[in-house]
Amino acid sequence: MLPLIFTLITLPYAPNALEPVISQETIEYHYGKHLQTYVDNLNKLVAGTEFESMPLEQIVAKSQGGIFNNAGQILNHNLYFLQFSPVAADNHKPQGAILEAINRDFGSFDAFKAEFEQKGTTLFGSGWVWLSADKDGKLVITQETNANNPVTKGLKPLLTMDVWEHAYYIDYRNRRAAHLQSLWQIINWDEINRRYTE
Repeated sequence: MLPLIFTLITLPYAPNALEPVISQETIEYHYGKHLQTYVDNLNKLVAGTEFESMPLEQIVAKSQGGIFNNAGQILNHNLYFLQFSPVAADNHKPQGAILEAINRDFGSFDAFKAEFEQKGTTLFGSGWVWLSADKDGKLVITQETNANNPVTKGLKPLLTMDVWEHAYYIDYRNRRAAHLQSLWQIINWDEINRRYTE
């Protein structure tokens, strides 16, 4: 098999479209520099290894060390950046199957948001907070450190918030909780529902 060449995803919105929640400057650094570095590193690291023709999710599930760290960060960031839509969009409220599942498994959307923000705020150090579904469709919130992703636990990742400082420090300085609270304004729930139902 020919080796896969991993590339930077194309954002489905302009670099300034998420303002004021996420600034263009943050997008330029977080997406344009941090994510690009992970992509460049992974392409170098997998060359000549068993991973060079594997899809990203398989690499994350099977690798360790530097390959895992860079593959995990690419997968995490791809899911993160592709879950947003501009502030003015009309898809920022959950509906359909994902809303039914949230109400079933957390009691209400407000209760879900409160638990999600609490898990994101209290994760020590760098990492991610995730909403995922298990094999039966039950929703769970997990804290994942560093480059970890719920796929390593057999879960389907649906929604995430990045709590590495590079994700929010330009716009929010050390106010992680404020950053997490603001992100609900740009979550594209049509995309989260698609991930849940596919």
